[in-house]
Amino acid sequence: MLNPWRLRLLSRLAVLGTVRAVAQDVNLSASTVSHQLALLETETRTRLLERTGRRVRLTPAGEKLARQARAILDHLDAVEAELRGGEPAGLVRIGAFQSAIHTFAVPAATRLAQTYPRLETELAEREPHESVPALRAGDSDVVITTTDFADLPLGPDLEIIRLATDPIVLVTALDRPEPPGPAVLADYAGEPWALDIPPSYMANLTLRLCRESGFEPRVVCRFSNYLMTLQHVEAGLSIALLPGLAVDPRYRVATKALATPVTRTIVAVTRCGSPRRAAVNAVLDALRQPVELPADVEQAQPTRSATISAAGAMFRSNPAD
Repeated sequence: MLNPWRLRLLSRLAVLGTVRAVAQDVNLSASTVSHQLALLETETRTRLLERTGRRVRLTPAGEKLARQARAILDHLDAVEAELRGGEPAGLVRIGAFQSAIHTFAVPAATRLAQTYPRLETELAEREPHESVPALRAGDSDVVITTTDFADLPLGPDLEIIRLATDPIVLVTALDRPEPPGPAVLADYAGEPWALDIPPSYMANLTLRLCRESGFEPRVVCRFSNYLMTLQHVEAGLSIALLPGLAVDPRYRVATKALATPVTRTIVAVTRCGSPRRAAVNAVLDALRQPVELPADVEQAQPTRSATISAAGAMFRSNPAD
């Protein structure tokens, strides 16, 4: 019989890539992880790993079992939840990028805390390049991300639910003189720019849009926090491209639409291929409910696509007794 704990280790190896990384992730020694994986090979009577130099990698059979392992583990979680009763209960881990935390995740967690007292949510900041690996590794049960991040790995193992469309805008100091009309990025080639930290979605997008406009931006600062970026722009020290959701009205900045519009599609993503826990379904339903969005951010209609891939501080609601 397959051991669920060893399946979790195999699933993590498929995502993290090395036994050492898995060992650090689960707070075990590398030799213990290797031993558990060897026992899994014995249980399955199948060669799951092969050595390449000083490392190991999954064989085709190991990759197949790793893909199936996540569905098996999700199914076990769903069965365990059903045995505790039909009401949504237990822990659901939600990962979300910065501007989606206060716009989508916290309102959803607040509604869930009022409706399902036995359901616990844990919110973690995860940028788009981190969210899908966390979802596949089982570190998140639901992530809020964007399908427009070109580096996201795609595959049929994830399900997306569209939440909103968010425009990318040029952000400048409020008292800066600006010509009327949408912003033509080529006109800002000589300006000081504030960028996110690579390999984040906005860092990559800003570089790509500037280069497509014929120039390399003169980067004067990099912040992983949008509020720090807005403070820098407010002081007149830089300009920036930001998602509309990230522009906090407490800062004295101006926004301009781009002459060539760019938007990002905000989605909730979960794993598919096995019955979902009632608690995960409750979280998805809460995220679909209308929220108050800034002007020009389009609220999506509740839709579901069953086999499309999506491409800090933690906040808990309903802590366990």
